[in-house]
Amino acid sequence: MTARPIVSDPDTGIPDLIRRLTDDSKRLVTDEVQLAKMETKDSLHRVTRGALWMGLAFGAGIVMLVALTIFLVTLIGRLANGHMWIGALVTGLVELGLGGYFVKKGIGSFAEPSYTLEQSRSALKDTASWASAQARS
Repeated sequence: MTARPIVSDPDTGIPDLIRRLTDDSKRLVTDEVQLAKMETKDSLHRVTRGALWMGLAFGAGIVMLVALTIFLVTLIGRLANGHMWIGALVTGLVELGLGGYFVKKGIGSFAEPSYTLEQSRSALKDTASWASAQARS
């Protein structure tokens, strides 16, 4: 976008200045809306790509954890003189504890504030309040 040059004419009347102010306000609001749309599109692209990689990582992680579980059950069962049920019980308790820890961390991350479009929302609110104040005066 290009900036319009500021014309300083001493004979400019109040109605013309108000018209210019209104036009500039409309342009500013339009620019803020376009910025919000661009930020939304960029965020959506990032989320989509991140979700794809998270899905692939989740699938690979599940296969790895099943193999690790079988390995640990067998290892602990052999160490317990062939009592595989002890291996299964210990492994299950360890995995349950890890799962609880991960759930607690995940819930804690939802409590953190969101930073998506905060600046655009704030700027748009400021612009709207400024434009309404100018329209009233």
